[in-house]
Amino acid sequence: MKRLVRFAAALTAVLSLTACAAEVGTGTVTSNPLPCVTAEPEEEEDITMLDKDIIKSTITSTDDGNGNYTNPVIFADVPDIDIIRADDAFYMVSTTMHLSPGCPVMKSYDLVNWEIVNYVFDTLDDRDNLALRNGENNYGKGQWATTLRYNDGVYYAGFTSFSTGKTYIYHTDDIENGKWDRFVFDECFHDMSLLFDDDGKVYLVYGGGQIWCVELEKDLSAVKPGTKKKLINDAGLVKGCLAEGSHVYKLNGYYYIFIITWPPHGRRTQLCYRSKALDGEWEMKVIIDDNMDFRNDGAAQGGIVDDKDGNWYCFVFQDHGAVGRTPVLTTMTWEDGWPVVGVDGKVPKTAKIPFAGHEKKSVVTSDEFINSQIVRSYHSFADTPEEAGESDYNGSNLALEWQWNHNPDNRLWSLTERKGYLRLRTVDVCGTVANARNTLTQRTFGPECGAYIKLDVSEMKEGDVAGFAAFAEKYGYVAVKIEDGKKYIVTVWYDDNDNVEQEFETERVEITENEVYLRVDCDYKNAADKAYFYYSLDGENWTKIGNTLQMNYYGLHFMGYRYAIFNFPTKQSGGYVDVDYFRVENKLLK
Repeated sequence: MKRLVRFAAALTAVLSLTACAAEVGTGTVTSNPLPCVTAEPEEEEDITMLDKDIIKSTITSTDDGNGNYTNPVIFADVPDIDIIRADDAFYMVSTTMHLSPGCPVMKSYDLVNWEIVNYVFDTLDDRDNLALRNGENNYGKGQWATTLRYNDGVYYAGFTSFSTGKTYIYHTDDIENGKWDRFVFDECFHDMSLLFDDDGKVYLVYGGGQIWCVELEKDLSAVKPGTKKKLINDAGLVKGCLAEGSHVYKLNGYYYIFIITWPPHGRRTQLCYRSKALDGEWEMKVIIDDNMDFRNDGAAQGGIVDDKDGNWYCFVFQDHGAVGRTPVLTTMTWEDGWPVVGVDGKVPKTAKIPFAGHEKKSVVTSDEFINSQIVRSYHSFADTPEEAGESDYNGSNLALEWQWNHNPDNRLWSLTERKGYLRLRTVDVCGTVANARNTLTQRTFGPECGAYIKLDVSEMKEGDVAGFAAFAEKYGYVAVKIEDGKKYIVTVWYDDNDNVEQEFETERVEITENEVYLRVDCDYKNAADKAYFYYSLDGENWTKIGNTLQMNYYGLHFMGYRYAIFNFPTKQSGGYVDVDYFRVENKLLK
């Protein structure tokens, strides 16, 4: 095996120690400060080196390398986006619903190549429905449609959660590295948008169908009593149709509210309302009505942003089949005080990158599961060892591209117990992946992608199921299952026919090996939306197993398909598997 040079990890450790040393003596006092993690000397070990082609293939950007990009600008599930600029950098947030950590902060210098740099929160709350405990779940709920704003040295991210029935406004002075504190309101302000007005007042604009407004205290800690007022009575394109996803701005003497509407038997459409006063008369125009030649799925709901030279851009999303809701980017100009998006309201399929020459970035990555020395600011830290629970930081630092399906139990997974491996211990006895705790996920992406993992299954217990899934509400997976003391490679489909949760095994093959390789390919070309499953016993020769999964986006999860690594018990807890690596590429095996 080729030796993996661990220079990057060592350098990161040095930088981490330096940063910790620099903090001491600053005089700055914070609650729950991040611990200084010291780097222990690592034993020499052989780790398979990623092939350069595989590394390149992890790029989800549509940057063609010649100064152009293709829409969708990220061919993956990044919905309900909002965007701001800070000097030369752009920052974007997105909906992640039931995933944890939640509300990713993405960064770009050219509006095309994006990377995840932080999360707003680790766990939203410690509730059974947020953690897949006691038969409860949070699918399709959680964190929705975040508003992102910057004002007077502070970044704000606000959203509602129908799981908790509350609204949250998080704030930090360091969007990339800082810990976010929060204010909590006991009311849901649906699809809200923050507005910092010229006179120092702060508003929340929100609603569905009817658009409302409330004024906040200057520090955003509470709603001012008696300030609720209706701005627009029936905001849809036609009376009674969907109208939500407000994004509000104050520009050149006008208030603008960008709203998505979805007329019956029509497609998503982007509207813009404007008025000289919040409580004044509102005018409306359709600014995007375009399916980009994909089904009848329109592009809508998102934010606008300018660059340092005064050029404007519009970021919205488009439903793109099972891959999810994908971001699209277009230029925007102004005409008679109205925004003009793209060309006559049409989104270009290809266009020039606004700021060429920047490095390609990705929101998906391969991973050798080497523990990073970077302790993330969003981690949860108990004040005392006695207070430590499921969500407390466990010393393991996953790549930022990973998210758990619901809150994890951090006591039962690790990157430190066996160096170079992700250890997944079984948690609660359950019957399906949808109910399995500590399931680790990344986005799939189009137009096609393939990913595979290497598993050590020697410590699995009777009834355990560990494997790799194309995960959404209607999912499929390939896995190792222990039954009557024997090991089997199985493929399984999940469906909820007649509202009964069931997994259907489609094929099994008995094996004796303790190391197995599992692969899932996703084909999104021409809306095929198909997933294929494979296994290997040597990492070289792959065997297709089971039926092809016809992926379907819409449903309870309301999220595009994700790669998911899981290990759950059907009879007893106590077993574990070790995941050697996760490798992903932008091509299919076949």
